[in-house]
Parts: sequence; C-alpha cells; structure tokens
Amino acid sequence: MRLLQRCVQILLPPQRTVFSTESLCGLCQGSARPRLSSNSLLQASVAGMASLPQQRYQYFLVLDFEATCDTTPIQPQEIIEFPILKLNGQTMEIESIFHTYVQPVYNPQLTPFCTQLTGIIQSMVEGQPTLQQALQMVAEWMDKENLLNPDVSSVFVTCGDWDLKTMLPGQCQHLGLQAPDYFKQWINLKKAYSFAMGSWPKSGLPAMQEGLSLKQEGRLHSGIDDCRNIANIMKEMARRGFVFKQTSPRIET
Repeated sequence: MRLLQRCVQILLPPQRTVFSTESLCGLCQGSARPRLSSNSLLQASVAGMASLPQQRYQYFLVLDFEATCDTTPIQPQEIIEFPILKLNGQTMEIESIFHTYVQPVYNPQLTPFCTQLTGIIQSMVEGQPTLQQALQMVAEWMDKENLLNPDVSSVFVTCGDWDLKTMLPGQCQHLGLQAPDYFKQWINLKKAYSFAMGSWPKSGLPAMQEGLSLKQEGRLHSGIDDCRNIANIMKEMARRGFVFKQTSPRIET
C-alpha cells in the first residue's frame, strides 16, 4: 500500500503557490447541504459569534513550516513548505490562505526520511520560489489582506516556538536576509493550551486534539494540514471561553 501511495504521489503534478479566500460560513458550501435563507444564515452567524469571547487580536495568522530533515541533523536546515491561514479573531473562521512550497538551495535533494515524514516529494519543491522570494510573496499577500495596516491587529500562531524563534531567523541569518518585524511576535499554541487545560501537550497537536476531543484532519507534518488542525484547536478553545495572548517576548532587530 505504501508503495502504491508513493507511486500515486510521484504521478501527481507539482504543487504551486496558492492564494485563496474561503467563505466565512461552511453552511453556504456544498449542494448536498440544506440551503438557508439569508435571514437564517445571518442569524446563525450572529449566534455563533455571540458564543465566542472577545479576542485581543482581529486576526490570527496560523503558520507551520516544514523543513529539510534527515535521520541526522542537516545543516543548514531549509524551509520547504510555507503555509499561513488568516483566521478571523471574531468568528475563528479561515478567511484567506497563503501557501507555497519553497525550493531548498544548500541541500536541494530531499531525503527519503523527509519525504516519508512530510509527504513532500522532490517535484513539489523543484522550480518553486526561494525563501527570499517566498518572503516577498508573503509581504504582498499580507498587504492585499490589509494585515499591514497599523489599525489592524494580528499575531502569528505556531505549534511551538521553533518556527519563528529558531527556523526562520536561523535560515535568514544564513542567507543574509532580514526577517520582517511581523514574524518577531507570536502565540505558541502549546503554551496557550497548557494555560487553558492545565497540562502540557507532550506530543503536540495529537495531545491537544485528544484533550479537546477533536479529530485529525489530513496528514500530520503536512504544513497546510497542520495549520488547519491548529485553527480547529483554536476555535474549540475559544468556544470554551479562552482568550489568546502573545506568549513570545518580542525579538529585537
């Protein structure tokens, strides 16, 4: 079965950068679902919003990198998947998605271990943007989404501190790049979960999903799937009354 899945993956065309906007209301999608009148839809939306607490931020930017890896440490480690979900802080629904694979430069050939862990095959990173280009694309997407407006409050959310404390700053330093300031403050979801639930999620996403009775969506260690599962965890925590706040100290330039 694994061999068959691998063959199917290899036959798939390489993934491309995705910029998309998703409906705020899942009830509007899918012809098999019951249709609601505009008044009913509005009432359902308002009722859902009223049940969630007021958050400190207008938007949460859920991020989860995947990077080159092997059974022994790779130096330098390089980002190969760069997904961000724009989560509305009032409704806790996904409004927009940024997603691109990134071509590694120093270790351009993915290892079998990396492919097995992340599901990312060689053709998915070949011909994709470099990290420098991906960062520029993120800036353009954030500008389009009005996230660079000083009157709009937003914060990144990661499953741990590694993504924005270690991975991005380390690769930027190696490449001689300057990471934008908006990547220098974030919410570590593991810390937020431990504040809310009183226990540390030792296995990360699986432990939080189990603690909140949520099911895994997609593949663990797929960046975009991990982002969706982080968003589901955040929505459930908000439904239970949790208000998210920044957990990281601001990293000075």
